[in-house]
Amino acid sequence: IEYQTILVIDFAMARLIAPSRRFVQPFCYVSGRISRVFSSSTTAVQTAPGGPNEVFTKWTNPYPQTFSYVQEIAESATKVSTLPNGLRVATQTIPYATTATVGVWIDAGSRFENDENNGTAHFLEHLMFKGTSARNQGHLEVEIENLGAFLNAYTSREQTTYYAKVMQQDVPKVVEILSDMLQNSSLFDAKIESERHTILKEMKEVMKVPEEVLFDHLHATAFQHTPLSRTILGPAENVAAITKADINEYIKTHYTAPRMILVGTGAVNHDELVSLAEKSFSKLPTDPTTAKTIAEKNPSHFTGSEIRFRDDDLGMCHLAIAFEGASWTDPDSITLMVMQTMLGGWSKDHPAGVDVASKLGQRIAANSLAESYSAFNTNYNDTGLFGIQAVSPGGEHLEDLVWSIMYEVSGLIYGVDEDDVTRAKNELKSSLALHSEGTGPKAEEVGRQLLTYGRRMPKAELFARIDAITGDHIKAAANKFIHDKDIAIIAMGPCQFVPDYNWIRRRTFRNRF
Repeated sequence: IEYQTILVIDFAMARLIAPSRRFVQPFCYVSGRISRVFSSSTTAVQTAPGGPNEVFTKWTNPYPQTFSYVQEIAESATKVSTLPNGLRVATQTIPYATTATVGVWIDAGSRFENDENNGTAHFLEHLMFKGTSARNQGHLEVEIENLGAFLNAYTSREQTTYYAKVMQQDVPKVVEILSDMLQNSSLFDAKIESERHTILKEMKEVMKVPEEVLFDHLHATAFQHTPLSRTILGPAENVAAITKADINEYIKTHYTAPRMILVGTGAVNHDELVSLAEKSFSKLPTDPTTAKTIAEKNPSHFTGSEIRFRDDDLGMCHLAIAFEGASWTDPDSITLMVMQTMLGGWSKDHPAGVDVASKLGQRIAANSLAESYSAFNTNYNDTGLFGIQAVSPGGEHLEDLVWSIMYEVSGLIYGVDEDDVTRAKNELKSSLALHSEGTGPKAEEVGRQLLTYGRRMPKAELFARIDAITGDHIKAAANKFIHDKDIAIIAMGPCQFVPDYNWIRRRTFRNRF
């Protein structure tokens, strides 16, 4: 009863504190006091005469526990074969599955373009659905619908994917369709002109989504004058000028067998898929040049810089602050994943309200500094981006928001609570397990890992790597990526109260004596 009374009083005190600049830090001290009172009280309850109080420990525990995910990570092995032309075939059979996801993952994207043909990869993705020499667009659409299949594609900065979800008995047919699209696309002039107008309309729609524009601008300033600065859709003037010759040259250069992986997950048989691939993908170019070789010749470099677009009519200030992150194969890439989870995310409709696990989330929620925020960690072949993006109403409290972000991010350098690390690791593992359910996510996981790591990393290994991370690893990675490092900043909307670059850059470290 005594501990409950103290807790209620402290929460009442916390609510009395008005969210303003001068009270950002004191509120956190009150929160810390609540935490200490809660910790000491729960310890007293659990060590009371007669043993732990069953009412208190029956359903939960105030301290994060380490869980076993043996059942969740149990999965069949991924089989990989390489054909004579260099095409790799990878399968992961899911017991009792009656459907399958089959797709082709290609090590090609917008970073492999140049300033003149930027946008070609995305343009080509659209044209692949417009018919081949064997079937026109109408026949292709009817054939897919008759199978009850789902056919889709996407393009990123480093990868392009074409995939289909089908019933088990239709796997051979969809492999033949995918191979026909990738090797025999018709590329009629009329279709090129039609898609040109479609893509220009798509670009106008994308420009209406601030989150999409924010990260394009972030890449443009962080990797300026290097390959990763280019957008996936490309500039409008390029889209208006791309020709059939440009598209054919891109196919010849980048759609080669050694840079492709045929992936099948679910109700698939590895030997059968290999046999189908040998028959269907025999006409692919066999240029041995890899994406890694191209990236090494023309690497992307991070530049500390900022872009600000003041537009008071936008309503909300969209802000992103980023450090140079880790590449896919960097030893610290998984540590940064845990750090991202520790920083977390929050929005005004978050079911936990102000009681989120992340200290940054608590600080922002309690003082109403933003509508939402989230940490991000993006990996590429040779670099990455790690940081925070937030959406906040314009006003003087933007300085408090930036201060809070930099205080919590730089705080990872100097000390972390092992309970916070354990909690973040559990959350990360749960998220990875939940998001890999189904044949589609598994196919994406297999294809992406084979392109980035050169091998399939089993969940058991991934989870073991996560479990091995401690507070010391977090501090070491924070020292490497955050301490006194340059940052890239992008602010859009009513952003006049966002502090200047040097003010934010100064808060990548703390003066200590």
